[in-house]
Amino acid sequence: MKTRLILFIAFLLSLGISSPAQAQQKKVIKTMMIAGADGSHYWQGACDAMKQILENSGMFQVDFAFTPNFGGDMNTFKPDFSKYDLIVINYGGPTWIEPVRKDFEKYVADGGAVVVIHSSVVPMADWKGYNEIVGMAAWDGRNEKDGPYLYWKDGQYVYDYSPGYAGYHGLQHETVIEHRAPEHPILKGLRPSWKHFKDEIYTRLRGPVKNMEILATAYERGRNEPLMWTVKYGKGRVFVDLLGHCGNDPNMIYSMQCTGFQVTLLRGCEWAATGTVTQEVPTDFPLEDTYTLRPEFKAPFHVYPNQKP
Repeated sequence: MKTRLILFIAFLLSLGISSPAQAQQKKVIKTMMIAGADGSHYWQGACDAMKQILENSGMFQVDFAFTPNFGGDMNTFKPDFSKYDLIVINYGGPTWIEPVRKDFEKYVADGGAVVVIHSSVVPMADWKGYNEIVGMAAWDGRNEKDGPYLYWKDGQYVYDYSPGYAGYHGLQHETVIEHRAPEHPILKGLRPSWKHFKDEIYTRLRGPVKNMEILATAYERGRNEPLMWTVKYGKGRVFVDLLGHCGNDPNMIYSMQCTGFQVTLLRGCEWAATGTVTQEVPTDFPLEDTYTLRPEFKAPFHVYPNQKP
């Protein structure tokens, strides 16, 4: 009887029928990427790059949801969040209309997954729920009324309630990323200190800072500023990544060519959508003094130890 069962399972596998566990592992994460109306960033190029990064991994299927441009009718922007496992926000425009805001808050609170990229922490300062979902934000009139600055010092969080505006960045440059929660699934197994390619580094963010965990920082203007963190909003999981600047020129997407950006984006998206990270640690991950690039927005065939050519 046991021999027959084994033979039957082998026969099914030969037909390409997977076990439930295998089927679950192969489930594609359905993703909505929101963008549009951003006067400071080449959001079209950023969207194209991130779509390639996600879909080239074989783990994600990405659809776009674009808002009208500045001056357009925001009432026409009515995405259905419920159809997606993951929402990626790459947006810098006007505040969404109230029904959409409520739908989004409910989506996240009920267990939805969100990834927020770079300048997406800038818009919609007048939306309380969005500020809580992203944890900290910058510019757009934010100041001490919106909450404290948050940074890392001597192994601890520092909450700075001093008055002042939110948001600063200098000229773009290479920087060293330091992991502050190396056992978090997004970072586990990766080098805890690595060099990131040329990027626009945001500092002096402030906000509600509720239910936040700092994942990674960079030393800027005299202190260790958070560049990656997570937020728990209701039952939802949020990953915020301040890396990934794209300028107002199609050729200015070099920050997204960085292997470190691509790997942490993929792992952050998987964690937000599933609560776990199944991806292997690639051998091309940057060193502390050496960045690496994936200009085609996909992993070379040889960088994952168990991956076949």
